[in-house]
Parts: sequence; C-alpha cells; structure tokens
Amino acid sequence: MSQSSSEFAAHRLSGMKAGMKCRICDGATAVIGEKRGSFARRDFTLRRCVECRFAFVDNPWLDFAKIYDDDYYRGRGADPLVDYHFELTSPARTIRRYEWAGVVDVVRRLTAVDERTRWLDFGCGNGGLVRHAREVVKCDAVGFEEGTIASDVRASGIPVLDADALASRTGSFDVVTAIEVLEHVVDPLETLAKVRSLLRPGGLFFYTTGNARPFRDRLLEWSYFVPEIHISLYEPESMERALIRTGFQPQFPGRVRGWDKIIAFKVLKNLRAKTLGPLDRIVPWRLASAVLGRRFGIYDFPVGWAS
Repeated sequence: MSQSSSEFAAHRLSGMKAGMKCRICDGATAVIGEKRGSFARRDFTLRRCVECRFAFVDNPWLDFAKIYDDDYYRGRGADPLVDYHFELTSPARTIRRYEWAGVVDVVRRLTAVDERTRWLDFGCGNGGLVRHAREVVKCDAVGFEEGTIASDVRASGIPVLDADALASRTGSFDVVTAIEVLEHVVDPLETLAKVRSLLRPGGLFFYTTGNARPFRDRLLEWSYFVPEIHISLYEPESMERALIRTGFQPQFPGRVRGWDKIIAFKVLKNLRAKTLGPLDRIVPWRLASAVLGRRFGIYDFPVGWAS
C-alpha cells in the first residue's frame, strides 16, 4: 500500500474506534482478547461483531511500508511461510503451482473464460497467477500490486498495474480474483467496493481467505491469525453481508473442481514444503481436500457476482 493509503486507513480507523462498530454490518462488537505478535513483539486486540461475527484487530499495525517490505516477500517478515521471490524466479518448481492451477480451474467452472476474458488479480503478489492464466487460458490477465515486489514482477514481464492505471479500468474486467488478500485489509467494505467498481455488470469476483467459523471459540489460538498482517477474519455469513453491501449478488457454489489443488497448496505450505517433490505426487488430493475442506470450511464462502 502507498503512504497515502496508510494515512487514509489510519484516519478512517480513528473514526471507527469511538463506538467500535462492526466494519461490515455496523453492529456492536466485543473484545475477544489479545494476541502477541511474534514479529512486531506487541499485543494486538481482537474484537468480534456480536451480530455477523466478523472479527478484526482494533489496533492494527498500519506501517505498510515496513510490514510489506522486501523481507516480507522473501519469507523473512511477519509470514515466514511465504517466499514470493522464489516463486517469481522458479515458477516450475514451486508448490504454488497447485494454487495457480486450482484458481484457474475454479474460475473456469464458475464462468466462461477464454482469450477474450479480461482478468484482474487484485493484490497479485509476485504475479504468478497472472502469468499462469495468460499461459494456460491465453486471456488478457493483469495484476494489481503496491508492495515492494511489484517492480521485480514488472521487470520479469508480467503486466502489473499501479493505482493510477487501475483507476482508468473502472467497469472493464470480467473476472477479479483476490487470493489471500481480504484478511490483510483494514476496511473490507472499502476494498470490496473498489473491486466491484472494476467489474462489468455480471462479472465474477472469486477470492480465498481463512474461514473463522470452525475456530469461532478459539480465534486467538488459530494459527492462521497472524495479528500483524491478518487483521480481518471472516465467516461465510459475514462475507455474504459484505458482498451484498458493496453491490454484489452472493452465490455459494461449494466444492467445485479446482479446490483440491488449492487445498493441496495450503497443506504443503503449512508443512513448510517449498518445491514440488515426491510427497505431493503420492497424496490422494481429491480425497484429502474433501475431508479438509469440510472440516475447515475452506470452500464455504460465497463468490460475488457484480449486480
């Protein structure tokens, strides 16, 4: 995020804190507790809406330039399980190939995708999904990224828009994806409204994020909750409300083809695997993904259709 985005978020946050209303439904919220950041070494307070159950850090770290610096994209920051630079330079070896292929498969099951499709990956990181979609689907895929890695991504030949270029593309995309992005945002409605403005009527918004519902009674112990960066935690119902409030028509497609690959990546990542190897080839991912998907509600979220 740019410095201006950081200042805007801080200003908006200060206005919210007075009543501590839910950032999705404006309902009352209650403190769940505090979790100490292992990277920032300070305590973060987690609140949850008593109505829609959206949970959020009420004192987030907003120094985005420091959080999402080069160390972060090399796995030396708040999330040691990522290494975006390795994935950028070694796309054929990284386990992230499972996620890229899975996302493309899911999107293809939900809507028609061909060389005429205009696809934006919002918060594209190293641009791997953009490159994969362009190679496999041959579509007009581009990314949007404001982190420090963006310049390296552009240098590698992957098209990545900056904020000014994105502003000129209002209503022009058939598909927008946001893969593990929404948990990083301070104001979900602001981000979702931005995504909606970029889609043509009838366009598809597909995203992934952790499902807080199975961990409702133990959010502070949930390993996915990294308080320095995962500052918004959703349940399917809270996301449904957010989509409706920002001009989407939610739909719950459930488990469709492609989720097995997305879940395979998630498992391998949490096992701290980095490159493709014998393990990923012998695991029956379709069976494993069905079990894990149901247990953790991985594919329970609605997608959004631009209305």
